[in-house]
Amino acid sequence: MNFWLINSILGRVIMLQGLFMLLPCIIGIFYGERNDALAYLFLSVLCLVVGKLARIRKPKSATFYAKDGFLAVSLSWIIMSLIGALPFVLNGDIPNYTDALFEIISGFTTTGSSILNNVELLSHANLFWRSFSHWIGGMGVLVFILAILPMSGGSTINLMKAESPGPSVGKLVPKMQQTAFLLYAIYFAMTIVEIILLLIGDMPLFDALCHAFGTAGTGGFGIKADSIAGYSVYLQGVITVFMFLFGVNFTFYYYILIHKVKDAFQIEEVRWYFLIYIAAVFLITGTLVQHGDGLFESFHHTAFQVASIMTTTGYATVDFDKWPEFCRTIMVGLMFIGACAGSTGGGIKVSRIMIYLKQVKKELMQQIHPRQIRVIKMDGKAIEHTTVRSCNVFLMSYLVIYAISILLISLDGFDFTTNFTAVTATLNNIGPGLNMVGPNGNFAEFSVFSKYVLIFDMLAGRLEIIPMMILFHPGTWKKS
Repeated sequence: MNFWLINSILGRVIMLQGLFMLLPCIIGIFYGERNDALAYLFLSVLCLVVGKLARIRKPKSATFYAKDGFLAVSLSWIIMSLIGALPFVLNGDIPNYTDALFEIISGFTTTGSSILNNVELLSHANLFWRSFSHWIGGMGVLVFILAILPMSGGSTINLMKAESPGPSVGKLVPKMQQTAFLLYAIYFAMTIVEIILLLIGDMPLFDALCHAFGTAGTGGFGIKADSIAGYSVYLQGVITVFMFLFGVNFTFYYYILIHKVKDAFQIEEVRWYFLIYIAAVFLITGTLVQHGDGLFESFHHTAFQVASIMTTTGYATVDFDKWPEFCRTIMVGLMFIGACAGSTGGGIKVSRIMIYLKQVKKELMQQIHPRQIRVIKMDGKAIEHTTVRSCNVFLMSYLVIYAISILLISLDGFDFTTNFTAVTATLNNIGPGLNMVGPNGNFAEFSVFSKYVLIFDMLAGRLEIIPMMILFHPGTWKKS
């Protein structure tokens, strides 16, 4: 275990968070929110000082292994969250630290679940910080550090593996720093384009920034009590398109940038992502029309809500909890599937679902033709055994955490649908669930104990479970 290198990385993360906090400080100054601006300025300076002190002692070795990468990532996200919650407490918008921690972790993990009964009571500075946390967490803070700061050693991919969603992580280009830079360049450019399109639709600049951050990070924190429902059809349409686009594997966009459009559309996961989305929209729209809703209205709201849930964004234009049971069931299914690997979306991921289905097909064919040797392929290439094994470990761990979480929060005495979808929404980084935690509800009524269970679920879901599990394994802390 390279403790001093991990300590140095944590120092970088804290310093970077200090710089990020200057943005809501500026927002506070602009809107005349003096106390908020001072709180963010104080924390910004504190972070810069503490982060610098953490990096005084230089590590003897710049090399770290998978265990080090997982530990660095999980600790980074925890420390980032512990600090990030403080502004809400200092200015009194969320005086209870547990609630503030729940809110900011929901932000950083791009979950979008909230404990707030009236979000419009928050200051502009806190609303901005809340939404900006989505943008920070969407691609990952350590991926950002890899993109802008040179890191010696050839094992930086272990940081990328620990923070990036999906069963496997590949390099777009030979150097990991260049890969991280390209990912963030695409991420930044798409965010800017969305902001411009929202401004064209007469959305105020502040609203456009907050909603673009929430869309890009697939987080879904709204700044209005009715989420997106109060905006025009055009603005809802723009957000629909970009929610869907940010759920696509970013390798797709890289291929398009280098003029390999054919290769982009040959990515098997992307094709299945498109197919699942279209099928869900068709089925739900048809059902709503049968129940007497207008065709355009049904299609519009369905396209929005399916994109929101499938990409785990969590914005809402209608209360889908009031939809027919068939539609609600499809929506819950989409919560589990999620978006593509290598996107900013959450859930199990389309690629993992494909691998599981291919495994079932392989076993069936093996029983029919025992002497045949079959391999699982993706995009025409054989999937490595380690990838298949990691998918299976992920699923088993996922199910165990899922079951234990439902059992633990059931102590609060709420109905099964609420408990089931609350865990679904947090572990898959969705945001809203059904019943008490539906689009018009929140997580405020859960006990302190249940909130910490759900906090763990949000972090585990965003970091793909293993980094959080390694954090609690006794062997992690033994010197090797």
